[in-house]
Amino acid sequence: MLPGGLVYLDGNSLGAMPRSVPARLSHVASQEWGQQLIRSWTADAEAAQDWMALPDRVAAKVARLIGAAPHEVAVGDSTSVNTFKALAAALSLAGERRVILTDADNFPTDLYMAQGLGTLTGDLELRRVPSADIAANLTGDVGVLLLTEVDYRTGRRLDMAALSAQARAQGILTVWDLAHSAGAFGVDLNGCGADFAVGCGYKFLNGGPGAPAFLFVAERHHAAAPVVLSGWMGHADPFEMARDYAPAPGARRFVVGTPQVLSLSALDTALDVFADVDMADVREKSLSLSRTFMALMGPLLARFPLTLVTPEAEAERGSQVSYRHPQAREVMADLIAAGIIGDFRTPDILRFGLTPLYHSHADMWQAVQGIKAVLEARA
Repeated sequence: MLPGGLVYLDGNSLGAMPRSVPARLSHVASQEWGQQLIRSWTADAEAAQDWMALPDRVAAKVARLIGAAPHEVAVGDSTSVNTFKALAAALSLAGERRVILTDADNFPTDLYMAQGLGTLTGDLELRRVPSADIAANLTGDVGVLLLTEVDYRTGRRLDMAALSAQARAQGILTVWDLAHSAGAFGVDLNGCGADFAVGCGYKFLNGGPGAPAFLFVAERHHAAAPVVLSGWMGHADPFEMARDYAPAPGARRFVVGTPQVLSLSALDTALDVFADVDMADVREKSLSLSRTFMALMGPLLARFPLTLVTPEAEAERGSQVSYRHPQAREVMADLIAAGIIGDFRTPDILRFGLTPLYHSHADMWQAVQGIKAVLEARA
């Protein structure tokens, strides 16, 4: 559901609305909430909505896209809260190792949550090194490796399989942020041997602003990984109202609060778009779009102060293309006004997200013509 007269290259920040979502939200509001009221929490002869099981149904849809089993995924809360849960659980499994190793330029919320956890425990070191030096710093004192698979600024994609294997060889647990991966291309968490992962519901998954996030916990850790935020909805039998916490089976134990029914319903319906989509085809379309975009942008790099920062090697590229420009903030403002909607990221990044589900190669041509016109006007 996209308005005419523009090219939307910001689906890696807020995905477009699938056409089926408004009707689902209307039904949830008018019927499930409006008519069935509290009866919608459970499934019975009169109300088959079963809101209580909604997080599990959404988790199963997410699991298919990230190479996980449904019982390894919990859906709810935000990416930040899920990062806290994953880090706390991983550090507990790491024993006496109290170092979290991360990319020096990792996404701010990942760094903030690690810093906050360190403040709480008082004994953590957040060790930040350039991404190129991660492998060399997988040393025996590191307990957890916290990385984002695709850099939010440059679009550089890390080698999850290789880094996870190197970490595992050193006894280090991995926490992967899939905010710019899930839905953009196929992810294989179990194939890569990842321990934990988190991700966002409102970017490439198109779940709507503030959509619930997800948390992956590998099955091998379910018994030993502690649930530090042990909420009512993660209990094995919430309506027993027991006074002591007993975890639900699988990753569902990591769900903290009451399911956000309205936003979960939007995400649930949005994920149906992927039901008949092969993620290998999504990846090939993404690479084809980015090849086209970069080829069309090539002549502009010779005329204007643009520098490509996205890797040209396809294995190292996510689903966005970014350029440096000394007046990036002003240029992006002009582009948005002209109907070419991308993103500015500090200090000087022009970021263009490519969403294979709804972008065409003609969109790439139209976008580059708009970029050219704006740069010529500014010159």
